[in-house]
Amino acid sequence: MRFDERELILKDGRKCVLKPNSPEYAEQMIGYLKETSAETDYLLRYPDEVRCNVEELQRMLGGFLEDPHVIKMIAIADGKFAGLISITGLGPLRRLRHRCSMAIALYKEFWGLGIGTAMIGYGSELAAQAGWTQMDLEVIVGNDQAYRLYKKCGFIETGVRHNAVIYDDGTCRDEILMYKDLV
Repeated sequence: MRFDERELILKDGRKCVLKPNSPEYAEQMIGYLKETSAETDYLLRYPDEVRCNVEELQRMLGGFLEDPHVIKMIAIADGKFAGLISITGLGPLRRLRHRCSMAIALYKEFWGLGIGTAMIGYGSELAAQAGWTQMDLEVIVGNDQAYRLYKKCGFIETGVRHNAVIYDDGTCRDEILMYKDLV
């Protein structure tokens, strides 16, 4: 989905721009996916599971720009790629098309500066404009910082998915299921 850029001032005074992800950011995206996956145990992938190449990602990002059911928003803070929010519809079936799913991750150096709150706020506006009335997400138990952010942004806990993720060492973690009404 294409949408207008939005500028904000971070808590530390730096400028940040929220804008559609596009093919020009493909190389930075690959680095972002690998590094953010290494910075926390709360994302779903390990760094070695990032396997796309630049050309493949450029094609995907170009397609996402034209898809009205996909919002890929990036944050650029002081000219540096800071994070991504992804919002996608659950599909065309009439019983599901009112819902979308959200995922967000930022480089650790940008945590706590207001980017996540701004991205979720703007993403929620765009999702409502796209016709969705409910946004869903999952957060891994123990990710207290993200859980607090989601609560602050209006998400409500609805349940738990038992043993939702399993780590290479064999330990498991549950996921907390959350939703937010967009109307």
